[in-house]
Amino acid sequence: MILVLWDIDRTLLYTGDIDRRVYRELFEEVVGRPAERLPARGTGVTMPLAVRELLRVNSVEPERIEELAYEIVQRMPDQLGSHHEDIVREGKIMPGAAAALAAVDRRPDFVPTVVTGNLQGSAEIKLRALGLDKHLDLASGGYASDNSHRPALVRVAQQRAGGRYDCDFTCETTVIIGDSLEDVRTGREGGARVIAVASGTTPRHELTAAGAHHVIEDLTDSSQLIALIEGCIVSR
Repeated sequence: MILVLWDIDRTLLYTGDIDRRVYRELFEEVVGRPAERLPARGTGVTMPLAVRELLRVNSVEPERIEELAYEIVQRMPDQLGSHHEDIVREGKIMPGAAAALAAVDRRPDFVPTVVTGNLQGSAEIKLRALGLDKHLDLASGGYASDNSHRPALVRVAQQRAGGRYDCDFTCETTVIIGDSLEDVRTGREGGARVIAVASGTTPRHELTAAGAHHVIEDLTDSSQLIALIEGCIVSR
């Protein structure tokens, strides 16, 4: 069996400024003043690390960062959930993503799940709001709520999926699909082949230079994607 690990933001869907609204709202509620600066867009870093950076660049006292970061992270899924209608209205599915998910899910030898910088609750809210969860085994995923070090999430997913499907998933049988340099690093360091999608903020040549095994423009050619997934495993 092949474990297929999907990134979420800018690979499968895009929710625009909604995450940034959540950062602003929670920063002001928890810290007591507006945030002047926000995390960079499209980097793929995990939400706990992004929250710590949010606090740091807004001059929160260093000794308070861990305590406040914990409080913000704990509240993030519920805060995002309060924007459900915004996600439905403003969110968009990336080109070809729905068909690509369905094509992967149809393969009985593929296990499709996610490895994401989102917390598990936040990931589920986004995917369900846009109807993409039905083609993913979310119980097998790796989330920022498991570990803020994103490459570690590959092994989390491998172990969860292994237990659910009675299969020992390793770097030999795992493929990650994502759009950012962090997705490439996650696969290279975490133990997975990487199919990069140039649908985010990172140009194709940078994804290639970072070590992606394959780079595609988007997900509109499901047959090509399936062939690349198979090729990643065969070529090991």
